[in-house]
Amino acid sequence: MSAIPLPAYPPGHTALLFVDPYNDFLAEGGKLWPRVAQVAQSVGLHDNLKRILARVRAAALPVFIVPHHRAEPDDFTGWDHPTPYQLGAARAQVFARGSWGGEWFPDYAPRPGDVIVKEHWGGSGFANTDLDLLLKQRRVSHVILVGLIANTCIESTGRFASELGYHVTLVRDATAAFSAEAMHAAHDINAPAFAHAVLTTDQLLEALGDVKAA
Repeated sequence: MSAIPLPAYPPGHTALLFVDPYNDFLAEGGKLWPRVAQVAQSVGLHDNLKRILARVRAAALPVFIVPHHRAEPDDFTGWDHPTPYQLGAARAQVFARGSWGGEWFPDYAPRPGDVIVKEHWGGSGFANTDLDLLLKQRRVSHVILVGLIANTCIESTGRFASELGYHVTLVRDATAAFSAEAMHAAHDINAPAFAHAVLTTDQLLEALGDVKAA
């Protein structure tokens, strides 16, 4: 049993947000896998994502796939001020549309009934997408975030969710980053300012307990 008080996840009002489950992030040979591999392996990322997805699906909780924009060669032509992060991704053609790297990692590919959100251009899965609308139409109040990267898209999406009034849970070993320092900053320094819970996979599975959506 966990030594910390665990949040309650109301059936019918809780959803999993899986951010950026692309080959470029998660597969051997992916463009960004070498940069996240050490941290991902140290926390058991792949096994934890599988465990969480299995529990969430068994509970019939909705899964929202929250994907980053798939790169195209002329994405930022004519833009006034794309960010350095966007320009770097464009140069590398990360998650390039039509490429293997821009396909879903097979173990986490969407299944029938999953919700695929419009692609986000920056860090937040909410900014300029339909995520907030889709969650509200399904009466979701509690969101659990997993995927990549802890200190960029996960943090940005979590912050935005909190600002919009959602109960936000981060799962510290169901994400990764380019360094252990970035993971520490995301979960131990920044998260307490916006997240309602920062759990391990074991704690999350315990908290979900016998939850099952109606």
